[in-house]
Amino acid sequence: MTEVINVKDLTLTYADGTKAVQGISFSVNEGEFFGFLGPNGAGKSTTIKILTTLLHKTSGTASVVGLDIERQAPLIRKLIGVQSQDTSVDPELTGRENMLLEGHLQQMHGKELEERVDSLLNVVGLKEAADKRAGRYSGGMKKRLDLASVLVHKPKIMFLDEPTTGLDPQTRATVWDYLEQLNKSEGITIFLTTQYLEEADRLCQRLCIVDQGKIVAQGTPAELKSEIGADAITITMKDGQGKSDDSLKAKGRQLLQSLPNIMNVVDSGNGLTIYAKDGGYFVPDLVRAFDKSDIKLVSINLSTPSLDDVFLKHTGKRIRVEELQKQTSSMFSRGRGSR
Repeated sequence: MTEVINVKDLTLTYADGTKAVQGISFSVNEGEFFGFLGPNGAGKSTTIKILTTLLHKTSGTASVVGLDIERQAPLIRKLIGVQSQDTSVDPELTGRENMLLEGHLQQMHGKELEERVDSLLNVVGLKEAADKRAGRYSGGMKKRLDLASVLVHKPKIMFLDEPTTGLDPQTRATVWDYLEQLNKSEGITIFLTTQYLEEADRLCQRLCIVDQGKIVAQGTPAELKSEIGADAITITMKDGQGKSDDSLKAKGRQLLQSLPNIMNVVDSGNGLTIYAKDGGYFVPDLVRAFDKSDIKLVSINLSTPSLDDVFLKHTGKRIRVEELQKQTSSMFSRGRGSR
């Protein structure tokens, strides 16, 4: 396989001492759908900004399509497409005009550009709305137009920084369909950052799980989930007086130590997550043990391992999706930005 992105010991430290990226190393293959999964503040967007030549690294090395990100930045910019978290659609122009403008900025003209725009409008399902002002588009339509605009100049690599943040579940699923289609039909390498577990699991062929500027795990979604090697049982508890606190968790942990087949127990916020082989068979024993100890199980959830369990294993916490209402309501109203 041909590597199109290679990163070794990449670090970025801001002037105030904040270590946004801490010595990460990874590679991306040509034609691959690759992802960075992690919560807000994990260093995902910072990494993309470094690779797309918008930020200067502090140390380490990185190349895109064999080009050094600092010495050959102008050449890299001609070969990549970048979609930031905020859409960069001009509301006063039609969908078609937005895409033609993008093509002109990339030194494309004439019949080649017109055919490319028509083809992409069809791919993202905006052919019928192509000549309507983009300001009248729904949020999902603007997102799809933004995706199509990034592709006008046929980039070798497409960088998508949390492309579905703020979208409703139905629109998010529609965007996923388009991304999968673009990856397969255009053969484009896609580097995606996301905080959505389902998005990473569905789209990414390989991914890195990141937290606080570090890569805590990497591999295919199946490989990462298989490392758990057990079912996940999440419980919440109350004692005989209806109280639920840290002391009760400690008592629950102590009780669990006496039970067989448990591989690990971690604090999951409101309760405990227990990793046990053959979880379905283990649950009745779990219930009986807690009943005898006068600890009431308020809820029990049994599931096969997820990417969130992988994150929990490596960081001791779960990924919490944080979408501020202010961000969500304003993300489609901002003016055109640079790619």
